[in-house]
Amino acid sequence: MKFSEFTYKRIDLEEAKKKIREITETVKNASSAEEQIEAVYRMNEVEKELSTASSLVYIRYTVNTKDEFYAKEREYNNRISPILEEEMQKYNEALLQSPFRTELEEKFGKVLFLNLELAMKGFSPEITELLQEESALQTQYQSLLAGAQIEFQGELYNLSQLGLLMQSQDREIRRAAYEAYGKFFDDNQEELDEIFDKLVKNRTEQAHRLGMKNFVELGYVRRQRNCYAPEAISDFRDQVVRDLVPVVCENKKTQAECIGVDNLKIYDDSFRFLDGNPVPQGTYEEIMEAGRRMYTEMSPETADFINMMFERELFDVVAKPGKATGGYCCDIPGYGCPFIFSNFNGTAGDVDVLTHEAGHAFADYMAEKHIDLVSNRLPSMEAAETHSMSMEFFATPWYELFFKHQTRKYEVSHLEGTLNFIPYGCLVDHFQQVVYEHPEMTPQERNEAWLNLEKRYRPYLDLEGIPFYERGAGWQRQNHIYATPFYYIDYCLAQTVALQFWLEIEKDWDKAWEKYREFVKRGGTDTFLGLVEGAGLTSPIEDGCIREIAGYASEWLKNHRI
Repeated sequence: MKFSEFTYKRIDLEEAKKKIREITETVKNASSAEEQIEAVYRMNEVEKELSTASSLVYIRYTVNTKDEFYAKEREYNNRISPILEEEMQKYNEALLQSPFRTELEEKFGKVLFLNLELAMKGFSPEITELLQEESALQTQYQSLLAGAQIEFQGELYNLSQLGLLMQSQDREIRRAAYEAYGKFFDDNQEELDEIFDKLVKNRTEQAHRLGMKNFVELGYVRRQRNCYAPEAISDFRDQVVRDLVPVVCENKKTQAECIGVDNLKIYDDSFRFLDGNPVPQGTYEEIMEAGRRMYTEMSPETADFINMMFERELFDVVAKPGKATGGYCCDIPGYGCPFIFSNFNGTAGDVDVLTHEAGHAFADYMAEKHIDLVSNRLPSMEAAETHSMSMEFFATPWYELFFKHQTRKYEVSHLEGTLNFIPYGCLVDHFQQVVYEHPEMTPQERNEAWLNLEKRYRPYLDLEGIPFYERGAGWQRQNHIYATPFYYIDYCLAQTVALQFWLEIEKDWDKAWEKYREFVKRGGTDTFLGLVEGAGLTSPIEDGCIREIAGYASEWLKNHRI
């Protein structure tokens, strides 16, 4: 069955509540572990049904934010989600208080219960209305960006489509494209500030009602940080500043020399070669066919996976008016498959997002085959992003299918971009910590905080000349800050592990793949650090991990630059 034929069935709130309550009562009244285990499997089917409906709405809305039916369905789901979560909390509590917990942990694993405890801490009926308001604000932000129509050189572009012009060989065109991009945010400054101000106050109030000091604590609970504390992230960020930022600064100095500028302006940051950045060679159809060939050749598992993705048409990857920005992979458990969404715009990012989201999708595909419970298939976000970011490196032997004579340029720029990203991700995370520790900040004070942190994490970058970035509002283009607070550091931790897989690939691709395949198959059956250790890799928060990666990568770039 093709994705277009997948049937959407609206969640019946009362029916769903009834099912959850019945299963909860079964758990409470069970006289044996076996009865509770059977109840867990029944709830698994309910969760699959709810998740499938939610996923179909989200996908079809983001593919076309102007679709009134799915826009209303998304509003409906956002409204009922906290109500269903309230019912699920009663079920979670019953499981946590089970007299047969030892047997349940032996059957389903201890991580499931660690996450249930965090879920209990992160929700109360007292915050239901706040969660509904938060969802509405997130949708308002996403709809605002999706509706952008920017006039540039006589044509209309959305934010994703401007990406190619922002990497133009002509510096003046790059500058003008950045200016046009930023002007959209400047023109909507008041609404963007108002949305975020409401989100900060809303999330802070949620934390207070749950008995927490601020949203930083609640943010960590919501992100299921079940194996490290905020202090470990602070140490990680310090390591990045100490061991990686100097390497990135040196790379940026080389980049400036390569493209013939004295200092890197914001509009030079993603432009790496004087004769132009590497771009995919071929049409959208040819790029997708190259992806199909790559995964067919990569391994028997990826061959089965990619055939299923194409046969069921589980992609929507071309940028178009009304489509939400960004890229993602979404699991549709009721149909046993994932879905890949992105915005191809003719840049190397098209290949990045294809391999990245396919990493998520392949992990979903493998977990679905090997793990019964939906909740055990889904790892923490750090592990999930490790799946995707590592896949970008496992694609290395096939880069030539996409880039032809520009393959070396892409390989170099991809590694440089990977290294550059980690300090930026730490900047985003640090900024959010400051904001939620000081919810009383004004919009101007938030912008000033962002500018101060820019100097710490990206000291090489000159923001002058583009008002949007110059006034410190560049963070407003980052969807995660509005929609999924404290998610971004997960990318940094994952990227650090992915770079370790890259080091393994450098030695032996086949052995590295075996490690990766086992890592993926385990889904969410262990904590993030447990999965990393199980793969024979170093914890990204261990002192020295960043230093080793940065040192090797620096030497590799010196030997491979064109």
